[in-house]
Amino acid sequence: MTKDLTVGNPQKVLWKFTIPMFISVMFQQFYSMADSLIAGKYAGEEALAAVGASFPITFIFLAVAVGFNVGCSVVISRLFGAKKYANMKSAISTAVLASLIIAGIMSVIGIIFTPDLMRLINTPDNIFADGSIYLKIYVAGFTFLFLYNISTGIFTSLGDSMTPLYFLIGSSMGNVYLDIVFVKNLHVGVAGVAWATFIAQGIACVLALAVVFRRLRTIEVKEKYKKFSRDMLSKIGQIAVPSILQQSFISVGNIFVQSIINGYGSSVIAGYSAAVKLNGFGIACFLTMGTGMSNYTSQNIGAKKFDRVHEGLKSGILMAIILSAPFFLILFFNAEGMLKLFMNEESSVALNTGIIFLRTITPFYFVVSLKVMVDGVLRGAGAMKYFMIATFIDLILRVILAYVFSAAKGANGIWAAWNYGWTIATVATFIFYFDVRKKMKEHKILEI
Repeated sequence: MTKDLTVGNPQKVLWKFTIPMFISVMFQQFYSMADSLIAGKYAGEEALAAVGASFPITFIFLAVAVGFNVGCSVVISRLFGAKKYANMKSAISTAVLASLIIAGIMSVIGIIFTPDLMRLINTPDNIFADGSIYLKIYVAGFTFLFLYNISTGIFTSLGDSMTPLYFLIGSSMGNVYLDIVFVKNLHVGVAGVAWATFIAQGIACVLALAVVFRRLRTIEVKEKYKKFSRDMLSKIGQIAVPSILQQSFISVGNIFVQSIINGYGSSVIAGYSAAVKLNGFGIACFLTMGTGMSNYTSQNIGAKKFDRVHEGLKSGILMAIILSAPFFLILFFNAEGMLKLFMNEESSVALNTGIIFLRTITPFYFVVSLKVMVDGVLRGAGAMKYFMIATFIDLILRVILAYVFSAAKGANGIWAAWNYGWTIATVATFIFYFDVRKKMKEHKILEI
């Protein structure tokens, strides 16, 4: 099923298109959180810390997959909106082949350099071995993760946000079931958590790709198209490379922040790991709203319906405010209850660390949700320079202030750095949007 996002009431179109994506990422984050939750409950605090310690490194790998997904989505959406179906099919097949190559290379590099990467972030000795095992299995399955991300990007580019939801429900349930089997029943520990994710992602990837190619056969084209096109790869790269760099720089920033946190010991690491999983759940849901806005923007620019982009953003901002409210309410007022899902009663230092983190940053969810929605328009319009500048503002401030505040107030002083970065970057993003809107009116937007 495909959906043309260039017709109909923008508010209704966006809600109908984005809500399944929103629910999908909730399921995706749920099974990601299940790794930490089950590790903490059934394998102990050190296992929770071991899973969380490698988070900045796994985020780098995920950043590449997500960044490439963004590049594919913008290009494919634009071609679909313009009804250039032969070029669209060429872009899809090119993206899949390029993904196989990139993911394979990264997996090999990740496996070889796992010990060096774990040392880079000052991983404590008591969780080093388990953290390394988790990271090795994670990067071994990276090809599945990468191709699955590309598949979901293709579905949403064609206006179909329901199919990824079905896959994620199945994958999430399978991952949680395998987590319990490996960790609780078979007592495999951290390795079991990693293998559960590996298997669940692998099955979801294969099934998603099969549906993608079956779906494409229903879209008829008269002219021949290249299965691998350097021109299409270049066009994808114009969006994907800045997105990957943006995501990667965030990852590098997270590594610096994680290295500061790791210096406070495994209890603080465990508390931060649990809290950052909960925070990541919310942020990922906000980001998917931005992804929906990117697809909506790109399809409408492809159809040269520029006024619909601004109308869509107004609806998107309202959506961002409404959907960020429950995340704030739950994580701020029930921080302790949510964190106890991941840890046992005796983890008092870890629990206190997580509570302070969540109560510091969650009031600013209303700010960051607005940023990601405007970011979606910038990406969909191909304005990657502005998108990256706003990201760098957030990143640089967060890293510098993390060092400054930690020196003054210890580990709990680090968390305020998020708020300063988000707020200033959001102001910059809105300034950039008004310039992009002017260019849309003058038809000075990247052609594909």
